[in-house]
Amino acid sequence: MDQRVHYSECPVCGSPDVNPLFSARDHTVSGQEFVIWQCGACTLRFTQDVPTAEAIGPYYKAESYISHTDTSKGLVNRLYQRVRRYTLQQKVRLIESSSGIRRGTVLDVGCGTGAFLRTMKEAGWAVQGLEPDPDARRLASDSGVPVQPAEVLYELPQGSFDVITLWHVLEHVHELHRYIEQLKSLLKPGGRLFIAVPNYTALDADIYRLYWAAYDVPRHLYHFSPKSLETLLGRHGLRLLEKRPMWFDSFYISLLSSRYQKGSTAWIGAPLAGLRSNLKALGNKDRCSSITYVIGK
Repeated sequence: MDQRVHYSECPVCGSPDVNPLFSARDHTVSGQEFVIWQCGACTLRFTQDVPTAEAIGPYYKAESYISHTDTSKGLVNRLYQRVRRYTLQQKVRLIESSSGIRRGTVLDVGCGTGAFLRTMKEAGWAVQGLEPDPDARRLASDSGVPVQPAEVLYELPQGSFDVITLWHVLEHVHELHRYIEQLKSLLKPGGRLFIAVPNYTALDADIYRLYWAAYDVPRHLYHFSPKSLETLLGRHGLRLLEKRPMWFDSFYISLLSSRYQKGSTAWIGAPLAGLRSNLKALGNKDRCSSITYVIGK
């Protein structure tokens, strides 16, 4: 059985105008090289010959994979944990202001160890999480939030949630179009879908190129530009309501990228690269290192 996925057309728009760009290394687990391709029509970039959904699990097994372990090992991860406590409260405020709801039902897809759900629960929301990794699910459940395996997504009743969130999750999903269609069906009338993804058109991606940590091959199957994400939403009859920059991401990604590039973290150069990236995005949020897309039916 072939355990790799080879695309002959764009996974988002279906265009056959797809071509290889460069190879990137898996710096987290395997050390293997994967080729990143780009669509000439919608500008999506994607990782070619990725492991299938059944075979990709081992590529997530690393202590440094923070969404699955909550690790604080290493200075970069300790900084990440400190910033995350602030950004989690930012997410609550974003959801309540954009949805117009202060006490509703929220589904977090790819919830990891449940940090976001714990914050929403403390804010008074009814929470539900889905997570494919059994170790992360156990950590989340032990902390008091209800989490089920990812495949339960297709068993949930339609119109169940006021809010559905995917924080850096969509780039990991093999069945992209089926997934989006199911998320759409799970929203209540007037509900909101929040999708946060890295943005390869950001300046920090240009600075680090094949070492840009947000390529994260092979775990990241797709590498979205604003145009390609909006193309995906349009194909499923979803409305983009607003885009929110995620300003801290450029610093974290630049710190990791500098370590991949140089072999050690550039504690001065990397934050400067993150700052340059954010300054570039001040006048154009489509250039921010990561973007949260607020979406309605």
